[in-house]
Amino acid sequence: MNNRDITQHMETEYTDKRDVAEVFRDRMALLIAQKGFNLSRFAKSIGIDRSALSQFLAPGSTRLPRAETLCAIARTCGVSLDWLMGLIAADTFGEETAPMLEVERVTDDTGSRMIAEWHREAMGYKIRYVPSALPDLLRTESVRNYEFYTHDRDDRQVRDQLAKDQLIYSRRPETDMEVCMPLQRLQEFARGQGVWRGLPEDIRREQLDHMVALITELYPTFRLFLYDGREAYAAPYTLFGPLRAAVYLGNMYLVVNSVEHIRALAGHFDQLIRIARYGPDRVSEFIVGLSSELPSDN
Repeated sequence: MNNRDITQHMETEYTDKRDVAEVFRDRMALLIAQKGFNLSRFAKSIGIDRSALSQFLAPGSTRLPRAETLCAIARTCGVSLDWLMGLIAADTFGEETAPMLEVERVTDDTGSRMIAEWHREAMGYKIRYVPSALPDLLRTESVRNYEFYTHDRDDRQVRDQLAKDQLIYSRRPETDMEVCMPLQRLQEFARGQGVWRGLPEDIRREQLDHMVALITELYPTFRLFLYDGREAYAAPYTLFGPLRAAVYLGNMYLVVNSVEHIRALAGHFDQLIRIARYGPDRVSEFIVGLSSELPSDN
């Protein structure tokens, strides 16, 4: 092995250890919050000094506890070592390990409840979302009714409630949500093209104004990015922190529980943000420009 190979090997080992330590810190923070303990009490419960626990939890630290300490944490908190070290995304201590991939077939009702539960479980983590059309929580009721006119009344009411729940969720101070979508989708909406062909102009204008108002109100806990759809493609999916990812397939979700695959999707989302033409500071300006292109009401 030459010097270059040795250097690359050392860099890879360091990166792997850094990633494991980062996941460990995230999951320790979740466990401490769930217990409701301060650091001193949590350290005492697992049999280590508070100073040692602080070192493990320090941002950027690559230090990890010894095997017996890891076992004590897992035993005390009722989680598996695999989950604690980021080898699996689901906490399945004492149960069968969750499969890396699952297919969840849903109706509007069951899908809404499932999404709400995933959001609840991911509270405190960053939610990253690529919508299939317009972001659910930014839609007006008129637009939802138009898009889902073939659905029965109960289904539309479920979607209305889902949008309201997501808006309530996004208004919480601990929320951290990023949304990426192609700018062409908003252009199509404003012009009444594609699935929005036939949608009255006044409803489109109302929707654009509504989006600007909410984007302004929710910033910085909600951040919208627009990328050029000619530069990249993204299927609709949501990342619920490090816990899971859900790829939307219509009447079903492909649920990803593998840490490795969740990281891959997070890397894809990072790329969308890097190529974004409009970030949160300029999105409202872009949408206002689209609204101004609509014929005047006068």
